[in-house]
Amino acid sequence: MSTPQLVVHRDKELMAEAAAARLITKIVDAQASRGSASIVLTGGRNGNGLLAALSSAPARDAVDWARLDLWWGDERFLPEGDPERNDTQARAALLDSVPLDPARVHPMPASDGPYGSDVEAAAEAYAAALAKAAGPENHGSVPTFDVLMLGVGPDTHVASLFPELPAVRETERTVVGVHGAPKPPPTRISLTLPAIRSAREVWLLAAGEDKAEAAAIALSGAGEVQAPAAGARGRSRTLWLLDAAAASQLPRSLYPPASA
Repeated sequence: MSTPQLVVHRDKELMAEAAAARLITKIVDAQASRGSASIVLTGGRNGNGLLAALSSAPARDAVDWARLDLWWGDERFLPEGDPERNDTQARAALLDSVPLDPARVHPMPASDGPYGSDVEAAAEAYAAALAKAAGPENHGSVPTFDVLMLGVGPDTHVASLFPELPAVRETERTVVGVHGAPKPPPTRISLTLPAIRSAREVWLLAAGEDKAEAAAIALSGAGEVQAPAAGARGRSRTLWLLDAAAASQLPRSLYPPASA
């Protein structure tokens, strides 16, 4: 796995704008080299802030939206259209305003969908969809995502992998149902660390003073069971995108500029 690199921005607004510009470049480059791009979205204030910044970015139309596959890293197991669902928020922030191919947008199942309240069956179905999308060049049961984005929680959780809970210990399955999450709602669906590590690049987003301790713990050599963000790594690149407040507890020695 790759060694984490850090980019620290002055504030969360600049972080969102810079991350959106970086993401546009990655998508365009992937489409130019392979014909399409595959991105994993994250929810939360930083993930949605990035999508909103992308929506208003001048270079937005450089992306061929019809050749973009979108997946999610986790989802709150709530009814379709619930305002707390990550896919609902992503559609409001960006997706409804760009010409995506609906067949290439892959939201996680809702609690009123074909699997009803069976979150394990819903997780298995999403794992099956990932496996179907994986080609022989992927060497596994998930596609090789170009960029997988994750918000970092104040407790170091990423996706819906919370410290010490069973989901963060999973080593075989790519998608799991999460029960008893310490923040509402308690029932969720999440990619596992093995699925996250299939991505070419993993970007971890953290802004605000409430994320400073989590960033410091995850980047200090903590174990992934105790600090899930520490286990989120990309095959070729792991990039932490922070604002100054979230980076405030990090030693300056961790600040080398990331390569473009």
